[in-house]
Amino acid sequence: MSTVFMICGNTAAGKSTYSLKLAKQENAIRFSIDPWMQTLYGADYDPQIHDFVWLIDRTERCKIQMREIAELLIKQNINIILDFGFGDIESRNYYKKWAESFGAEVSLHFLDVSTEERRERVHKRNKEQGPTYAFKVTDKMFDYVEPMFTPPSEDELINGLIVK
Repeated sequence: MSTVFMICGNTAAGKSTYSLKLAKQENAIRFSIDPWMQTLYGADYDPQIHDFVWLIDRTERCKIQMREIAELLIKQNINIILDFGFGDIESRNYYKKWAESFGAEVSLHFLDVSTEERRERVHKRNKEQGPTYAFKVTDKMFDYVEPMFTPPSEDELINGLIVK
């Protein structure tokens, strides 16, 4: 039986770094939304023209394709990591039910990092553009998505864990 690891955390919580390590540890295939978005749509994105809806639409397109590939891997008992952020209850419930419908176990890993530390990480990542850098996150973008995030409940974390 495969396990689907759902990596949950707000902007700059360390999801990409954590999911890369977890992929090695669990011999899992990792699906991370940021590199897909950068590869498929980065050259087309113009912040003067495109709004948040433009980004969300393309993010959802990527997730559809990722689910199709992940489904095939789950059916082969291969562990999957979904590095999507999972900032709301609805998306966590959807992906949990989706994974279970293919017989996979689900483990939600919540990266719980303070707002101040995450903002510092964003500034550092923007400056250094290291291995997990996909695109510049401005303070305006950070502040826009911050109130949208809903931390997981204790019930959601029954088979998962909190990473500090």
